[in-house]
Amino acid sequence: MAWSAEARAGAVSIAPMLLGVVPFGLVAGAAPVAGGLGGGAALGLSTIVFAGASQLAATDVLAGGGSVLVAVLAAWTINLRMVLYSASLAPFLSHEPLRRRLVAAYLLTDQAYALAVSRWPAEERAEARLPFYLAAGGVLWVGWQASVAAGVLAGRAVPDDVPLDFAIPLVFLVLLVPVLTTAPAAAAAAASAVAAVTAAQLGAGPLSVMAGAAAGMAAGATAELAAAAGARRRGQG
Repeated sequence: MAWSAEARAGAVSIAPMLLGVVPFGLVAGAAPVAGGLGGGAALGLSTIVFAGASQLAATDVLAGGGSVLVAVLAAWTINLRMVLYSASLAPFLSHEPLRRRLVAAYLLTDQAYALAVSRWPAEERAEARLPFYLAAGGVLWVGWQASVAAGVLAGRAVPDDVPLDFAIPLVFLVLLVPVLTTAPAAAAAAASAVAAVTAAQLGAGPLSVMAGAAAGMAAGATAELAAAAGARRRGQG
């Protein structure tokens, strides 16, 4: 019963996020078709990579005549944030068998991570974590694959003036806003946004994501240290 209850909670928690994921998936499905790569490439990337921003980056490189190696490196660069996500979640799943952790790794997305990291610190039952996570990730996976397939079928039929691309930043904003509850979090978000946009304007391409991540971590850590130092001074006073 605990498994089913937690699985239902995971599915219910992830469901509202599909509103932003579906348009994102339509773009990820239509882009390879529009770029001349075909629907098979879109579905293959969707199944193997299962990461929207990385799929679009690889599609852009391949459609522009770039090599597979460059496309893979671009996708890996953008997805390096998953290393940080997995390191953050690892202590919560260390008791699980390897095969289950591998499934959890495959289903790791920004949305699944955001839900897990906000729920698990307050969750005392270790056995309740994985069913919640797998259900949330599974529902998102199904929604993503379906939306990508719909994008493949739509292909060039979607008018250019329909702003599906606008759904991509909205997906990440939905994840970001609820966690901006502290000064360090706000500082990290502001610094990463400025750094990423500046790097992109300077021609950094996919590396702008890493520039934003580095700036955000530095700003967040600095703000945390400043807050801790202030608390110590107040305590001594």
